[in-house]
Amino acid sequence: MIRPRHLISGFSAVIVVLIGSGTPLLAKPLRVGVTGTPPFVTQAESGFSGISVDVWRAVAEENKLNYELIPQESPDEGIEAVDRETIDLLIGPISITPRRLAMPDVNFTQPYFFAKAGVLVPISPPTLFSRIKVFFGTAVISSVFVLIGVLAVVGTLVWLAERHRNEDAFPKPALAGISSGMWFALVTLTTVGYGDKAPVTRLGRTITSVWMVMSLIAVSSLTASLASAFTLFLSGAADNPITSAKDLAQRRVAVIQGTSGIRLAESGNMEQVMARDLESAVRLVNEGDVDAMIFDRPAIRYYLKKNPELKVKLAPFTLAEETYGFAFKTGSKLNMPLDVSILKLQRNGTVETLTNQELD
Repeated sequence: MIRPRHLISGFSAVIVVLIGSGTPLLAKPLRVGVTGTPPFVTQAESGFSGISVDVWRAVAEENKLNYELIPQESPDEGIEAVDRETIDLLIGPISITPRRLAMPDVNFTQPYFFAKAGVLVPISPPTLFSRIKVFFGTAVISSVFVLIGVLAVVGTLVWLAERHRNEDAFPKPALAGISSGMWFALVTLTTVGYGDKAPVTRLGRTITSVWMVMSLIAVSSLTASLASAFTLFLSGAADNPITSAKDLAQRRVAVIQGTSGIRLAESGNMEQVMARDLESAVRLVNEGDVDAMIFDRPAIRYYLKKNPELKVKLAPFTLAEETYGFAFKTGSKLNMPLDVSILKLQRNGTVETLTNQELD
């Protein structure tokens, strides 16, 4: 007969053994949904890889979690699967948006990656108009007007100083005299020095001396503006009308089904064209079927790096800041352990290392 004291001692020994061996957080394998695009999620015959998958594996290893990866069609479908409890967890570049946070039965981990929503636009071939209009840019026009204004001021001052003693070069009538003064200031600026006009008074020569020094700065500024314009003219500036987020309003924009880009398109009053995946959406932009595409900026950059022949480019602006996390059922035992592990991986540089490995 087993005595109660021996029975208690036996249970104590079992508990000690379990604690010492590192008992898994959950004995039953987790059903982990995975969705996303490279470099965050890459699916091959050998399995899944990518930044999100690598971060998850590091978290799972630290918590001794058993799991199986189950592909999901899109982030929204994966979140719905978490809500229905057909999967226990969703990993990937899952944007933590206000709408998703408002879902009462779905929760998110600490963000493990910070990104931005980018815009992909076509590279339009330069037209004659796009080449010529660079000469009418703000920099060139402002430089020309400033120069004309300075020539007018200098020409007027020289005329005022010379009109009484040098009437042949600078006539007394205001219009003719100021015009002659501006001509003199221009040839002095360009160091041509025709010699047809020259100051003879002490004040006129003083003004001319100051202008000669100032003209060095004026010539440098004007030369820089014109050189930049000529460079753009010869290289061929791309003629793309989308230069800011407001330019996307009322335009046909490709969005990938089940992603946060749909909400961004809705808030920006854009005409949505739904695409099945990133490749399909990029093809729409490349072939001119849409004006732009909205998706995560890191994923777009990675795709363009792998496909440099495409006639598309990232727009110089972003639509929104984004944070990526893992989704799970509200009240899950995974909440605290996953948050702690992600925070540890961020602080010890593991997430940064994994990210750099995939992006390089």
